[in-house]
Amino acid sequence: MPRTRHLLLATLLGSLIAGPVAAHGLWTEQRRGQIETIYGHGAEDNAFKAEKISGAWAFDHQGLPLAVEIQRLDDHARLKPTAAPAVLAVALDNGAWSQTPEKKWINAGRSQVPESVRSLHTWKYSLAIHEEGAQLPDLAPLKMVIVPERDPLGVGAGHRLPVRVLVDGKPAAGVKLIGNYRGAPDSVSAETDAEGRAEVTVRNEGLNVIAAEVSLPVKGDKDIEERGLFASLTFVGQAHHE
Repeated sequence: MPRTRHLLLATLLGSLIAGPVAAHGLWTEQRRGQIETIYGHGAEDNAFKAEKISGAWAFDHQGLPLAVEIQRLDDHARLKPTAAPAVLAVALDNGAWSQTPEKKWINAGRSQVPESVRSLHTWKYSLAIHEEGAQLPDLAPLKMVIVPERDPLGVGAGHRLPVRVLVDGKPAAGVKLIGNYRGAPDSVSAETDAEGRAEVTVRNEGLNVIAAEVSLPVKGDKDIEERGLFASLTFVGQAHHE
C-alpha cells in the first residue's frame, strides 16, 4: 500500500534534527559577481571544507544542462557555470557524525566511536531559481528538495508561494518549512500536508531562503542510525505593490 507507506514516512519526517551537526544549512548567493556556497545558520556564514561539496548542477532557461566548475577554496566553494544559469543546484555531503555521552560530536561513524549515543550522516541540498519563467529540470540528484509550484520570481513579497517537498523523490508530509531562513532560522512558517504541499509567504524583496530539514531512521548500517537531510529554495523576490 504505497500511500500508507508514504504517510508513515511522513510521520517520521515531522521533527527537525537537533544538535550542532545538523543545525547548519546550505544555500548559494551572488557576491561580487561570483556564486558562493554558504554554509551557516541564519545570518552565520561559516567556513567549511570545500571537498564536502559533492555535486553542482546548472541549467539554462529551457532546463538544459550547463557545465559548472566547483572551485574549491580554502574555506568554502565557489560555483562557476559556463554561462549565467537560470537554475542552479548544489549538494554537500557532511559525512558521518557520532555524539559521545559528554555531548561532543566527532566526525566519524559509530564503528569508530563505540561509546556514541547517537550517530547520523547529514546531507545538505540547495535549489536556486535565477530567472523568471525558467523551466525546472529533473531534480533527482537532490534527495530532498523544496519544489516551487509557481514561479517564485513572479510572486512578490507579501504573497504566498505554493511549494512541494520531496524526499527521495516522494512527497513528504509533516515537514516544517522555515520561510525566512537567513533572518529567522528557527521560525516555522508552514507545514506540508499529506501530499507534501504547503504555502509559504515570500518575506523579502531581496534574497529569500526557504528551508526545511528532516531525520530518517537507518537500519543495518554499522556507522549510522539516522540520515539527516536539509533543503533550501532560494530566489530574489519582487516588491509588493498594491
